Amino acid sequence: MKRKKWPLKAAAAVLVVATLAGFGVLAAESGSQTDPLITLSYLTDTLTPGILQQTDAKITSNNTLLTSALTEQINAFTQQMDTKIAAVQTGGQTPGTSSTYAVVSLNSGQTLTGTIGTEIMLRVGTAACVASSSPGLIDMTDGSTLNNGASLVKNHLYMATIENRGIKATAAVKVLVRGTYTVK
Repeated sequence: MKRKKWPLKAAAAVLVVATLAGFGVLAAESGSQTDPLITLSYLTDTLTPGILQQTDAKITSNNTLLTSALTEQINAFTQQMDTKIAAVQTGGQTPGTSSTYAVVSLNSGQTLTGTIGTEIMLRVGTAACVASSSPGLIDMTDGSTLNNGASLVKNHLYMATIENRGIKATAAVKVLVRGTYTVK
């Protein structure tokens, strides 16, 4: 007797359809956040441009910092060279300006001349006031004046209140100076 094979064929067809549907669902989920598959289009369209943009930003930032640092060093070097050139052009005078106290060393016979408001404090050695008229320097420590040729007292603070007032080293000296000055 012949059996009917159609229920068996129907069951096989249902199984094939179910298997294909399962593969379709799996294929639809590939490349999503849950499936870490990276496609070539993602690499070329999204990932690579993002990395290049971050790299360009970092390079630009570093170039700005390096340019700024180099400019500061060039300006400092230029200022040093301008000071040295000015000293040569003025016959050995060394101009200086300090908004804070700077230590200046003078050899015997050298003269430090300040502009109005320059402060001078003798720390080591001996020096005398240099002025073309009275008063020479103001002794801010005791409130007196120092005339031309008078000796400075160590650790007293002196101020030039008239242009071209200063000190002449009678021995090797070290002074603290704040303000604009020249050494000759």
